[in-house]
Amino acid sequence: MPADYTPATIASVRSLRDTLEQQGKKLVFTNGCFDLLHAGHVRYLEQARALGDAMVVALNSDHSVRQLKGPERPLNPEHDRAEVMAALRAVDAVVVFDDERATTLIEAIRPHVYAKGGDYTVESLNREERSALEAAGTQICILPLVPGRSTTRTINKMHGGASAAAPVADGTLRLAVLGSGSGSNLRAIIAAIADKKLKAEIAITLTDQAESSFRETARAAGVPALYVDGGENPRRLSDAAQKEIFEHLERARVDVVVLAGFMRILKEPVISAYVGRIVNVHPSLLPKFKGANAPQLAIDEGELETGCTVHLVTAEIDGGRILAQAKVPVNIGDTAETLHARIKVEEHKLLPQVLNEWRERGLPVRGAGAP
Repeated sequence: MPADYTPATIASVRSLRDTLEQQGKKLVFTNGCFDLLHAGHVRYLEQARALGDAMVVALNSDHSVRQLKGPERPLNPEHDRAEVMAALRAVDAVVVFDDERATTLIEAIRPHVYAKGGDYTVESLNREERSALEAAGTQICILPLVPGRSTTRTINKMHGGASAAAPVADGTLRLAVLGSGSGSNLRAIIAAIADKKLKAEIAITLTDQAESSFRETARAAGVPALYVDGGENPRRLSDAAQKEIFEHLERARVDVVVLAGFMRILKEPVISAYVGRIVNVHPSLLPKFKGANAPQLAIDEGELETGCTVHLVTAEIDGGRILAQAKVPVNIGDTAETLHARIKVEEHKLLPQVLNEWRERGLPVRGAGAP
């Protein structure tokens, strides 16, 4: 391609779509970052192109990639990525978009066919994009992936292999911290690291609340702070969110996933991929008072003491192996709020302590199996 290659405009792509429709033909649409082109991409694009008579690739801009994947991406700037994509025989046009999602493009172009890789299902597509596709009457086609080929896998090989990555020489843990609320436990972790009471680095933070104190705390500390749309159920993550969280964790090459006030339930593929490496802090002395509203439950049951528990996360809610506990008295006249505030004081001590002792406790990190 010439050095002055310019991506297509939305208007020109819509014109192509309308021309094809007049001829009884179909426009195929796919979108992605296409940050490090590999054989899996090329084969996928060839399959997608075969679904219609022309294909447009919607390419995330550099800003969009950073919002989706963190500050270390993209590896290649958008102009280079667009030029490479346009040179492929399967691609008829490339359009660059700046939003996190391709929803606006889908609404404007109204493609006949939408193609996505087999690491997705129709249910795990982003809900906004899926709604736009359904409104446009677009046929959704999920295509099989080429085994063993992905951008994340390639990058991890460059780092020595994610699945076989050796621990950092000085024993520093790479953490991912997930939260939904005030971020007080995140602040405690950041402070413990700064005070050298915790030998760790926070590789990434994830939140299901776009505007939260948790996210602002991460940003203020200079830590990657990414938002994942959890879906409509405030307690459960959508399939799309589960997949997105998994991809973020894989890219960040984390040793331990810390749930610090994260109010939604993790499921597959994260639970299996990080077995023995997900830790949660819960405001009760488990196994008592699992689930939500634990401080209020302790008051309602007339408990004289409660506390907090740091435990491993499994598919059973609050049912994983207990790593440590701290007790807190229940005082006469306590409300759930006053009791929870005192519990948090102990959480802020206990969670960093357990993380600092992670390897000494024989708990797994990258490349190690579950205990």
